[in-house]
Amino acid sequence: MNFLKRWGQFMMLGAKAHAKWEIGVSNTIFSDRKRLIILGLLTIPILLGGFAFADQIGEALPKLLGGKKAYGPAYYSTTIFVISIFIGLCAGLITGCIGAGGGFIIAPALMSAGVKGILAVGTDLFHIFAKAIMGSVIHRKLGNVSVALAMVFLIGAIIGATFGGIINRVLYEINPILSDAFITSVYSLMLGFLGIYAMTDFLKAKMAQRAEFHGRDAHGGKVEGAEMGSLPKKLQAVNIPPRVKFDYDLTPEGRSISWLFLVLSGVLVGLTAAIMGVGGGFLTFPIFVYVLGVSSMTTVGTDIFQIVFTAGYASISQYAIYGFIFYTLAMGMLLGSLVGIQIGAVVTKVVPGITIRGFYAVTVLAGFLNRIFALPAKLSSLGIISISKKTGAVLDSIGVWALFIVIAIFAVWIFGTFFTNIGLLKGEEARS
Repeated sequence: MNFLKRWGQFMMLGAKAHAKWEIGVSNTIFSDRKRLIILGLLTIPILLGGFAFADQIGEALPKLLGGKKAYGPAYYSTTIFVISIFIGLCAGLITGCIGAGGGFIIAPALMSAGVKGILAVGTDLFHIFAKAIMGSVIHRKLGNVSVALAMVFLIGAIIGATFGGIINRVLYEINPILSDAFITSVYSLMLGFLGIYAMTDFLKAKMAQRAEFHGRDAHGGKVEGAEMGSLPKKLQAVNIPPRVKFDYDLTPEGRSISWLFLVLSGVLVGLTAAIMGVGGGFLTFPIFVYVLGVSSMTTVGTDIFQIVFTAGYASISQYAIYGFIFYTLAMGMLLGSLVGIQIGAVVTKVVPGITIRGFYAVTVLAGFLNRIFALPAKLSSLGIISISKKTGAVLDSIGVWALFIVIAIFAVWIFGTFFTNIGLLKGEEARS
C-alpha cells in the first residue's frame, strides 16, 4: 500500500512539473508575435483549404508520411479536426487551471473518438514536439542546463524511445487490437495510480479544510534536490566510471553520478514516451530530483532540453516515417491546448485550490474508467476473456461517455467561471 502511495505521489510531482513546462511554452508563444504568425500560417491551410480538398491531400501524401494507403488516416477531416481542437482545449484547460498535466487524457480521448491507439500515441508525441519547437525557451534556460547530464541522459532516452516504438509497431503488425489492448492496459495502470492518489489527497485536504497541495515544497522554500534523500546519496556513491558532474552552484565541487544511472533513467523515460505518447517529461522531474539527486534548477532546464529531442526523435523516427501520425489532429490539439492553458491559468485566480484538486482527481479517474472499460472488449476480441460483443460494446460506451461527460462538465465550469468573473479578473483582488 505504501508503494502505491509513493508511486502515485511520484507521478503527481511529475505531472505538475510537466504542466509548468506546458504553461511556460504557451506563455512564450502568446507573448511573441512572430510565433503567433507562424502558428497562424501553419493552421490557415487547414482551416481554409484542408476540408475542401481532403481526399486530394490524402492521396497526395506519400505512404510513409501517412497518406490514405498508410496504416491509418492521416489526411484532413473536418470532424476529426474539430474533435482534436476540443480534446486539446480540454487538456489545456486542465493543465492551466490545475497545474498538473492534462496530457494524460489526450491519448485515451483520441482512442475513444475512434483513432487507433498507435496513431493516438504518435500524434500526441508529434503535437508535443511541435509545441516544444514553437515555444522553446531553451535560450532562456541555458544557464541551468547541464549539457553533459542532458547528453548522457539522451543516449538512454533514444535507446528507450527506439524500443518503445518497436514494441508498439510490432504489436500493431501482429494485431491492431493487440496494440490497442497493450496501450490501453498501460494507460489503465498509470491513470489508476495517479487517480487514486489524487482522490485520496483531495479527500484528506477536504477533511482538513486545507487548500494546499499535499505535495508542496517539503524543504521550506529551499531548492528541491539541494538536500538529498538516502537513495540519491547511495546512487551518487556508486563509483562506476565515467562520472558526470553537475550542480556546481550548490556545492563548490559540484555533484557527480555514474553515467550508468543516467542512461538507465533515460531508457525508462524514452520507453514511456514512445509507448504512451506523453513526451516523458512527467517522469524526468521526479527521477532527476528524487532518484538521481539533481537540483530542481538544473532539472528544469535539462528537462526542457530533453523533451525537444526525445519527443522529436520518437515522433519522427518511430512513428512519422511509418505513417502513424495524424497531422490534422496534431495541429488541432496544438491550437486547442494553447488557448485552453491560457484560460485555465486565469481561472485559478478566482477558484479555491481544493476545488481544483477535486476536479483533477475526478478527471484522471474518468480517464482511468475510460480505459479500463474499453479493455474487456479488446481482450475478448483477442480470445483472452469470454464476453459477448454486446456486453463489450456497452462497457466501452460507458467508458467513453464517462470521460467525455466529465471533460465537458469541467470545460463548461471553467468557461462559466471565466465569463462570470471577468470583472474580478480584470483588476479586482482575486480570492485566494
